[in-house]
Amino acid sequence: MKGIILAGGTGSRLYPLTKIINKHLLPVGRVPMIIHSVEKLRKAGIKDILLVIGTHSAGMYTQLLGSGEEWGVQLSYKIQEEAGGIAQALSSAKAFVKPDERCVVLLGDNLFEDDLSGYAADYELQERGARVLLKQVPDPRRYGVPVLDGDRIVSIVEKPEQPPSSYCVTGIYMYDYSVFDIIDGIEPSARGELEITDVNNVYASRGELGYAMLSGWWTDAGTFDSLQEAGNRLMGGSN
Repeated sequence: MKGIILAGGTGSRLYPLTKIINKHLLPVGRVPMIIHSVEKLRKAGIKDILLVIGTHSAGMYTQLLGSGEEWGVQLSYKIQEEAGGIAQALSSAKAFVKPDERCVVLLGDNLFEDDLSGYAADYELQERGARVLLKQVPDPRRYGVPVLDGDRIVSIVEKPEQPPSSYCVTGIYMYDYSVFDIIDGIEPSARGELEITDVNNVYASRGELGYAMLSGWWTDAGTFDSLQEAGNRLMGGSN
């Protein structure tokens, strides 16, 4: 299984911190944010990792991470020339994943407590399709919210006024190779981007979108408050 970390984006909610450095290189706890994603994949036994980054701070990534040897992984890099959505960023990894392989995809600003090993092992037992990890949150209206039916997701509703459940879809995804064909077939959203929710909903329509629940804490460290929260948790040794 391959690992893919998506670490592009402008980080506008963290301006002016992100004026001179990409947000995934900001310190969270004792290390830059991106290290946490690399470590989560490594601990799950996923050591062949592609890092999709923007042009902003690209040289800093290679200076920090290099080949990945220091961190116990093998790193490759892909530049996303312009922001086009999470699905567009993932599409750039097509040559990295072989047709008989699967991948675990992390959004680089998602920080969480759980070990991914068990979730990845369960996904390998899934015959086909995709799997996402969910987390119960106090305000699901801010996120993509799943409509659940047993061990499958029927659909995902993006930022609904009336959430169909109290769970959100986190930025932790597991896909088979067909994800790249699905991305090729979706249209840009109203904001001109290829949305990962649209990709997941194709899997859901096929009855091929499984899920599991995160048991530990989770945050997307894209705001000042969530960045501070994650730093406090990680400094406390709860990772």
